Amino acid sequence: MLRGLNLIPADVNLAFIPKRKLFFAFSILLVLTSIVLFMGKGLNYGIDFKGGIMLEVRTEKAANIAAMRKQLGDLGLGEIALQEFGQPTDVLIRIQRQDGDEKAQQEAVAQVKQALGAGVEYRRTEFVGPKVSNELFVDGLMAVGLAILAILVYIWFRFEWQFGFGAVVALGHDVISTIGIFALFGLEFNLSTVAAVLTIAGYSINDTVVVFDRVRENLRKYKKMPLPEILNNSINETLSRTVITSVTTLIALLALYFLGGAVIRDFSFAMIWGVLIGTYSSICLAVPILLNLNIQRRGTLVGETVEDAPKTP
Repeated sequence: MLRGLNLIPADVNLAFIPKRKLFFAFSILLVLTSIVLFMGKGLNYGIDFKGGIMLEVRTEKAANIAAMRKQLGDLGLGEIALQEFGQPTDVLIRIQRQDGDEKAQQEAVAQVKQALGAGVEYRRTEFVGPKVSNELFVDGLMAVGLAILAILVYIWFRFEWQFGFGAVVALGHDVISTIGIFALFGLEFNLSTVAAVLTIAGYSINDTVVVFDRVRENLRKYKKMPLPEILNNSINETLSRTVITSVTTLIALLALYFLGGAVIRDFSFAMIWGVLIGTYSSICLAVPILLNLNIQRRGTLVGETVEDAPKTP
C-alpha cells in the first residue's frame, strides 16, 4: 500500500513557542537591518522606476537574445535589459535614461539601430520620462499596501482581529526583509520585483492561514489545554504540509533561477527568498505572536481552562 510523502515525522514535537523570544529578536534585527540598508545604500531601481528607452523589435528568425545583449552591452549606454515579447521573433529592449535632453535619447536609439543592423523591424519606440517612472513607483507602493490591507480585512473576518494583526506583522516582516535583500546585493528593483513581492505576500498568507485554521480547530477541541501548548502543537501538526509545499515550490524556482536566463533571474531570486522567509514567518512569527494577544472565545480567555474562566454572576 502506497503511503504519502512525509519529509517531517508525523509525531514531531519541536519547541517553537518556547523559543519565540529568539525568533522575535532575529526578526527585529532582520527588519532593522533591512531598513538601514534601504535608507543608507538604497535600491538599484530599474528602468521602470528611473525612466529610460523602450524599443519593441522583430527579427526575421527567432531572436538570439544572448547575442543581442552582448552587442548592445558594448555600446556603453548603461543598463540594458532584453526579453522575449510574445513570440520568439519579438524582443523588448529597455535602456536606462541617458544623461541629457531628448536629443541624447534619440542618439542612443540610433546607436542601437546601428548595432543591430539590417533585418530588424522596429515596431515601437517609447521614452519613459521621470514623471511616468515616478507614477509607476507610487502605483507599485500602493499595490503592495492595498494588498496587505485586503489580507488584513480577510483574516479579520475569517478569524479574529488578533489573527489579522499577527498575519500583517508577518507580511510586513517578509516585504521589508525582501527589500533589504535587494538593497544588500544591489539587485535590480523593477515592476517584476513588485509582482514578486505581491506573490510572496500571497504565498506567506496561505501558509499562515493553514496554521491559523489548525490553531482555531485545536482551541475548540482542547478547551483545558494551555495556550502555549495549543500553539506549539498546531505548528507541529501542520509542519509536514508546510515543508512539503515549500520544497516543491523551491524546486521549480531554482530551475527558473538557474535555467530561466538573466531576464527572470532577479524575479526568481526574490521568490526563492520569499518562500524561505514566508515559511519562517508563518511558523516562527505569526503564530507565536498570538500568545501576547488577548484572544477571547465564548467568553473565555484562550489562555485559561474552563475551570479558570471568570464565573458569570
